[in-house]
Amino acid sequence: MELKHAYQPRPNRDEQAKKSFARTLRRHVLTTMAGKLRNQYDERVEPAYRARHGESPTDGPTVHKLMKRERAFRFYSAARVNAQEMVYGSVIPTVERSLDAINTAAADARTEAASTGGTLTLNSAVDVPRSVTAVDVHRTPGGYTGERSDDDVTQGLVYDQAMDVFAFGQFGEDYNDIGMTVANYVRLKYPHLNPQRILDCGCTVGHNTLPWAQTFPSAEVQAIDVAAPVLRYAHTRAQTYGVPVHFRQMNAAQLDYDDASFDVVFSSMFLHELPLADIRAYLAEAFRVLKPGGLLINMELPPNARMGAYESFYLDWDCYYNNEPYYKTFRDQDYQELCTSAGFAAEQFLEVTLPRYTFVGEDAFRDALDAPTRFDSQTGRMDPKGTRWYVFGAFKNPTGA
Repeated sequence: MELKHAYQPRPNRDEQAKKSFARTLRRHVLTTMAGKLRNQYDERVEPAYRARHGESPTDGPTVHKLMKRERAFRFYSAARVNAQEMVYGSVIPTVERSLDAINTAAADARTEAASTGGTLTLNSAVDVPRSVTAVDVHRTPGGYTGERSDDDVTQGLVYDQAMDVFAFGQFGEDYNDIGMTVANYVRLKYPHLNPQRILDCGCTVGHNTLPWAQTFPSAEVQAIDVAAPVLRYAHTRAQTYGVPVHFRQMNAAQLDYDDASFDVVFSSMFLHELPLADIRAYLAEAFRVLKPGGLLINMELPPNARMGAYESFYLDWDCYYNNEPYYKTFRDQDYQELCTSAGFAAEQFLEVTLPRYTFVGEDAFRDALDAPTRFDSQTGRMDPKGTRWYVFGAFKNPTGA
């Protein structure tokens, strides 16, 4: 196994076998089993409903109610929940048997690599929301905030190691494809923007932050999260890669930045983790800190209103079975209305579905920039035929209004 960082623990053969099994099971559940589940819906469940009601189901909750009666769905859900828990079970033992060495090496790496220009600023006065502390999001033991010692990076390392298993390669070699995709979309689609100051909100371990600094090397990149352990790890990880990023412990709903101080405000898979009130607060704060002409851009799950009934049901699975309590509430929103309520003009709203930059290469990616926005089984989910990330946001009017 090739390790990304010198301080990462090396799994023994048994641990590596467990990781390989969990990764393969996740792939099987989310591709093969998911495909057969869809076939059962198309061939039996939907026709039976249409015969009774004279029409097909029109929304995700109706499909969910129908599918819960099906043994295949119950088996699929049980397998998926167990596969999710196996992800962490396959990486935590490797981390736990060398906790002291990991934390010491990580602290040394952050100190020794300070010359790269990145910084870490923690703030114990930050009030971490209950939406983060009250549930182990994604079924991650300890969530984002659990700490086992002073100056602990454990939860960040667990997150990083688990991502490799969880995504079974679909996020790219460095788990950074979302960041690479969105940053290069901005570079190629809006060359006039040339951002000099970029903010990533809800950055966790910075896997999608670093691409912004790599794509726009002259820019100052700031990244925030409320959880100290993932920020410590994110800073160490960035320093190890030699990429300068300024990590700060901060709540995105209460940004400690001046008005009109950023060219781009970015988030990835972040909004669906927030209660609706915090989503609105974050978007209003993003509008405040953006310069006139600046860009808010979020990679997220596509809205339920734009998806077919089955796709909506499938994407909302996590809300019911994977400790994602705000998932469906977010996807039920009108994303344009969320942006206009925060101050953005309706005509400045944008949404796009993009192929994965690190998978298709620049030429194919450039060709796809002006393709129509598509909402189907490849949008917002890991699909063997090729995933497309969903992105939405808005420009702040050049007048600042």
